[in-house]
Amino acid sequence: MKIQNKTAIVTGASSGLGAAISKALIQEGVTVFGIARNSDTLQKLQNNIGSKFVPVTLDITDNTAVKKWVATTFSEEKSPDILVNNAGSGSFGKIDEMPSEEWYKMINTNLNGMYCITSEIVKLMKAQKESSHIVNIGSILGITTRAEGAAYSATKYGISGFSEALFKELRGDNIKVTCLNPGSINTRFFKSSGIQSHENMLQAEDIASTILHILETPNNMLISEMTVRPLNPKPPE
Repeated sequence: MKIQNKTAIVTGASSGLGAAISKALIQEGVTVFGIARNSDTLQKLQNNIGSKFVPVTLDITDNTAVKKWVATTFSEEKSPDILVNNAGSGSFGKIDEMPSEEWYKMINTNLNGMYCITSEIVKLMKAQKESSHIVNIGSILGITTRAEGAAYSATKYGISGFSEALFKELRGDNIKVTCLNPGSINTRFFKSSGIQSHENMLQAEDIASTILHILETPNNMLISEMTVRPLNPKPPE
């Protein structure tokens, strides 16, 4: 896909990987609708990266609100070309000690939220003649596991299965679906896990560049799944 002048939606866009993806897309001439729940951080990001970033204050787990936003923002004549399902929640802890609210939060954000936005956007993408692309941000913990990560891994394995089934469902509609499984990224995500982020982790800007590569593949070429990880994950001495 030639992404210049295309329209993208990025969920979880206000910080970390989502902000890096939004910035990378805009630098390539893409208009980005960046979704997050915090309007202040979205506005700060727009001030930083420019007017082609359109801040959208929205809770993707609210199916009614998602339907309303999509219906009032897009149409078959004005449809998004790219959807990056980046929004995610992650908590780590012993299964018998983790508050049930944390489990439900991860399920609602990582799975239900992804379903809510994807199910609406696919309707519009199907009406397009040109190729469109959905990129789901999974995790290395969606293909392997770690202790005290059962709840998080359950959601990320779910994203992997969702993505593979969806690419088989939509390939005939000229819609690509990719699941990107990154290892540890140097962001604030690990704050709740007790892991200190460091420079040997993957950098959000490098993951964003990888997503650009995935999006810019020839129209009849699909990278359905990709795993990226730090070469040396140990903290620098």
